[in-house]
Amino acid sequence: MVIKRATNVHMEGIDRLLGQVLMVHHNGRPDLFKANVRKYTDSELEEILADPKRPIFVAVDEQEKVLGYAFCVYQQHVNDNILTDIRTLYIDDICVDEDCRKMHVGSSLYNYVIDFARREGFYNVTLNVWSCNPTAMKFYEACGLVPYKVGMEKVL
Repeated sequence: MVIKRATNVHMEGIDRLLGQVLMVHHNGRPDLFKANVRKYTDSELEEILADPKRPIFVAVDEQEKVLGYAFCVYQQHVNDNILTDIRTLYIDDICVDEDCRKMHVGSSLYNYVIDFARREGFYNVTLNVWSCNPTAMKFYEACGLVPYKVGMEKVL
């Protein structure tokens, strides 16, 4: 397994995994997440892949099959009234192919993102996790992440 910056060559594999993570969320919260749709069109995904401030990292095997990905976004609040201007690397989406779970793909991707963020001088790495995905919550806690804000709702 090799982890590297994704290119257009990886689009089909990324799209396949986007479908898997979508179904996890749909199964957990069908009131919020649609089934059998695409998160990004091909042109949207191409745009993200070309954006230096939205890196996507992929774990691939010898045949370039995508085993997992981490979508990241640079965030910084410059001249904000209340927030400091620290640089944050936000993990927008992370997924490991359901056939590759328990093979350390997720922890390898996460550690790669952390190393990248350190090298690039980010202050922190953040992400959101849906409460309907307790497996992901346990994974992130095992990686050493701690809650720093909590989203709450009341369905009416």
